[in-house]
Amino acid sequence: MSPLRMTTPRLLALRAFLDDPAQERYGLDLAQQAGLEPGTVYPILVAFEAAGWLSSRAEEVNVYVEGRPRRRYYRLTAAGVTAGQEAVAAAEKRRSARTGSRRLAW
Repeated sequence: MSPLRMTTPRLLALRAFLDDPAQERYGLDLAQQAGLEPGTVYPILVAFEAAGWLSSRAEEVNVYVEGRPRRRYYRLTAAGVTAGQEAVAAAEKRRSARTGSRRLAW
């Protein structure tokens, strides 16, 4: 598979996952942490999962008791942690080369 194109929303989502790589997240939770709209997050999750960077599972809950839809939880795979760290580092390096700053502006 070809490498993923790293956009700012994808990098923000990766940063949120990399804050605690072992933690499972659902779409709305990730959107809030990354500062993105939910409609932006879900295509990112699909792309990351297709690339093998995420694994997912459906929540096992009685939707009638909970009063909400079932959630899909996502977690970085080992390959996703490595690829995510490399992508964020590469973005920081590009930004540093352009601006002289060593940190991303997010």
